[in-house]
Amino acid sequence: MSLQPVPANNPLLSDETVSRLNQLSAQEETFYYFAYGSCMCPVDLKRSLGEKTHNYVVGSATLPGYRLGFNRRSALRNCGVLDIVSDPNSAVEGVLYRLPLRLSDRLDEREEVPRGGYRHEMINVHCGGQVYKNVRTYVVVNKLPKELAPNDWYFNVVLRGALTCGLPEQYCWQLFNHMYQLQLQECY
Repeated sequence: MSLQPVPANNPLLSDETVSRLNQLSAQEETFYYFAYGSCMCPVDLKRSLGEKTHNYVVGSATLPGYRLGFNRRSALRNCGVLDIVSDPNSAVEGVLYRLPLRLSDRLDEREEVPRGGYRHEMINVHCGGQVYKNVRTYVVVNKLPKELAPNDWYFNVVLRGALTCGLPEQYCWQLFNHMYQLQLQECY
């Protein structure tokens, strides 16, 4: 499948970044990936994929028609972790990556696809005034009936990724408040 190139007129990216991302796809097969949880943080994503990922960031992106929810309990992190849920009145902010296809299996492993944790979903996202189609993201397979609070580590890595990759300030505050309210509910 041929991917659309990163547009040269993307106001969020330098000409050097656009050139680097488009050269990457000329050298090896790539895919677009939308991260909305801990994978928004390039440093945390590097831990799983085994190489620096900040070079693969296209920019902050918006996924219309979905909302966030802590609908999965992670055994590894021992807390609630993020998911996206269809909601025509909402939008999820996140990070659009253009990753080499050779990293696909490692990303699937991180998202526990082989063990039924998450599954692929192909979506369309808005980034830099462009619509990117057939972008991979991950959704929880067996959603919890009630949201489960994140632990402090997950809370911090999600927020760090949102801030590092330039998500809108208002969205970062909403994300902070959502996680904080869940933690407060868990205390009572």
